[in-house]
Amino acid sequence: MLKTVSLFLVLMSVWLLLSGHYTPLITGFGVVSCLLSALIANRMDVNDKEGQPIYLGPRILSYWGWLVGEIFKANVDVAKCVLFPKKYLRPSIFTVTASQKSDLGKVIYANSITLTPGTVTVDLDGDQVMVHALTEGSAEDVLGGDMDRRVTKVMRET
Repeated sequence: MLKTVSLFLVLMSVWLLLSGHYTPLITGFGVVSCLLSALIANRMDVNDKEGQPIYLGPRILSYWGWLVGEIFKANVDVAKCVLFPKKYLRPSIFTVTASQKSDLGKVIYANSITLTPGTVTVDLDGDQVMVHALTEGSAEDVLGGDMDRRVTKVMRET
């Protein structure tokens, strides 16, 4: 039931942000459609633990805060590549090992790499993650393992 309520709240929040119409009739339609969608998802049993990982709680929020900082730093790194390609552009492809045990943890790790500008997860096979990096700095950040440790910490406490 908690997953259904949280799904309704997420759907309603997105609906309110994107609709732009706040008259009682339109808002009522939004509430009804979000409620029906949440109830149908519950009835179909598609509102599972991995689809909506509310059990990660505040740990994932602190990780997202750290990730936003990393994304900002990587944007500066990519901007240097654009402005001075001969000096900073050093593309490379390498493989790192993901230390997460669950599929969700591996996906969070691989997506975090891709969200960080200058790096892209090319392949995820078992616990091996193939990464393409634009610069030596971005490659060193991934190879340093800080992101891997942070994702593992978020997933280990569940």
